[in-house]
Amino acid sequence: MPRRPRSSGRPLVTLTSDIGAAYAAQMKAVLAHSIDLGRVVDLTHDLPAHDVRQAAFLLHAMARGFPAGTVHVAVVDPGVGGRRAAIAIRCRDGSVLVGPDNGVLAPLAEALGGPEAFRIDLGRLGVRERVGTTFDGRDLFAPAAARLATGTAPRRLGDRTAFRRCALPSPKRYPRGARGEVLHVDRFGNLISDIPTEWVPSSPEGLSVTVGAGARPRRVPWTSSYEEIPRGTIGALGSSFGLVEIAVARGHAARRLRAHAGTRLSLHWGRPPARQ
Repeated sequence: MPRRPRSSGRPLVTLTSDIGAAYAAQMKAVLAHSIDLGRVVDLTHDLPAHDVRQAAFLLHAMARGFPAGTVHVAVVDPGVGGRRAAIAIRCRDGSVLVGPDNGVLAPLAEALGGPEAFRIDLGRLGVRERVGTTFDGRDLFAPAAARLATGTAPRRLGDRTAFRRCALPSPKRYPRGARGEVLHVDRFGNLISDIPTEWVPSSPEGLSVTVGAGARPRRVPWTSSYEEIPRGTIGALGSSFGLVEIAVARGHAARRLRAHAGTRLSLHWGRPPARQ
């Protein structure tokens, strides 16, 4: 990955969540009291509700290309108001990740390197009380991001702590195939797997894909673009994530194959595989 530039002036703040635009606007209202909203970047607010692992994968994919020193806020928080901690993780390049300690920050923190976590303390943050217990994005994480983006060191917000890891699935590679699972279903219904594109030969002979436990293998073309897949046909190609993608040309692969994040998926090339 190319070396990332350092941010000039005040750092950027990114926002990633499953809360929708209306709730995200309330977070930005808090940030606007301290920082220029021109430096706030909405990555997405329509992540699948409560899906921490899928959010962790997408945050890692979306945010790691931002300039060093960026403050990344992620709010996918099914345990809001409960026992899970609120944390800020400082990384080697000066970037800081803010959000619930439920694993959503972990893959990005580990990719940026040198993570050091601090448990956010309401008293040190200067927040006297929350309005209820259901919206820490506005009442806790946005104030923390504002403080961090205006120069407060993470250690000033709380004591050092361990943070919860989030283990993304590990695909398995075979001489003529690979097995993994669907990590993400995008808005077009394409299935993004955890299988690296580089594992697949450039021109795999007799490629087949099996989606779902007990499903039959399907012969599919391996293509370099959606245009090469006949309309309405299932095809496989390398995605922009660097992972194998299963798509239906001008269709919806997830509905066609009854798949979702977590569905098992395998590829095979060469001799026909045995039924999975």
